[in-house]
Amino acid sequence: MKKRFIVFGAPRLERAEEREVLATMRSGWIGTGPRVARFEAAFGRYVGARHAAAVSSGTAALHLAMLASGVGPGDEVVTTPLTFAATANAILHAGATPVFADVDPVTQNLDPGRAAAAVTRKTRALLPVHFAGRPCDMDALGAIARRRRLLVIEDAAHAIEARWRGRACGTIGDLGCFSFYVTKNLTTAEGGMVTTAKASYAETVKTLALHGMTKDAWRRFSDSGYRHYQVVAPGFKYNLIDLHAAIGLRQLPRIERWWRRRRALWAYYTRRFAGLPVALPSADVGRGRHALHLFTVHLDLARLRLDRDGVMMALFRRGVGCGVHYIALHLQPYYRKRFGFRPNDFPVAAWISERTLSLPLSAALTDGEAERVADAFVAVIRGAARAPSGRDGPRRFGSA
Repeated sequence: MKKRFIVFGAPRLERAEEREVLATMRSGWIGTGPRVARFEAAFGRYVGARHAAAVSSGTAALHLAMLASGVGPGDEVVTTPLTFAATANAILHAGATPVFADVDPVTQNLDPGRAAAAVTRKTRALLPVHFAGRPCDMDALGAIARRRRLLVIEDAAHAIEARWRGRACGTIGDLGCFSFYVTKNLTTAEGGMVTTAKASYAETVKTLALHGMTKDAWRRFSDSGYRHYQVVAPGFKYNLIDLHAAIGLRQLPRIERWWRRRRALWAYYTRRFAGLPVALPSADVGRGRHALHLFTVHLDLARLRLDRDGVMMALFRRGVGCGVHYIALHLQPYYRKRFGFRPNDFPVAAWISERTLSLPLSAALTDGEAERVADAFVAVIRGAARAPSGRDGPRRFGSA
């Protein structure tokens, strides 16, 4: 019998989610309503945010965070090239200009020294990305922001459970942006959240997320009585709906248990892959907590007969899905053409882009599936290995 293909990033969905979605459907209220409000409150409590505004995606969260904080035409936002396109796209959507600074080769996060060097008189904000769930050095970035009077907008799409010195990522800067996409540690199928300590930011996000109206549909049509709305801005259709919030409401109470499951999988992979010609990620953050969203390995290409894509295809043939996080944005056609980037403009990000590979880490993985992933990876890497020929690159990922 052919074994089931192991899908990369498959979510863990349980009966509680099914029951909550069905109850939502039967309630007659499937749009933005009471469950969205409950989800906002519950998520805000979990991360310790004063205000939490639910939106339709992590991309919407980033875009609205820009607009709510006043980032716009003529402004620059310093961020990392090693991220999903939405990070930089949101800056462009706001009319501002993304300015990339290279990443640290160990953490893969925005390098504070390089970020400081990229700041100009036009810079309005820093946009750090907590890559793979590892918190950025928010002390160093915060110091830059205070010294240069900049906003800090955190991309915490990977970092729901991450902490830095006891504070939740996404609550340290002026605004935090979360994603609940299907591959994330907590999913609503599609969805996102903006967190902030500033009430005016939260209110602006909520207004812009629903056409610029002052009253959302729930407040207009609930049993509290009809209220007329006013359109106060040319907003967007970025609202989360109750059908999606229903999933999140049942996922949130299990998020710590699932984090522990991924921690066990991480430790298992680390044991199984010891001694292979790959650099393994470290879960040790020191002053914080890793959200353990992505298990990214860096292939030692000097010691392998296959490149990264060749390794991926070999894993696919063995029934194991995997991902690439990421091909750096300065290497992507649009950004390369618009801004004239060259690969060596951000050499660390470019180096990682050629070698990085993410293996399945979802809490949905069974022990048997994790063993299949490990067996397949070990077999592919050992089969592709050649005699050692020195270290691949300037610095091994995971080394201090």
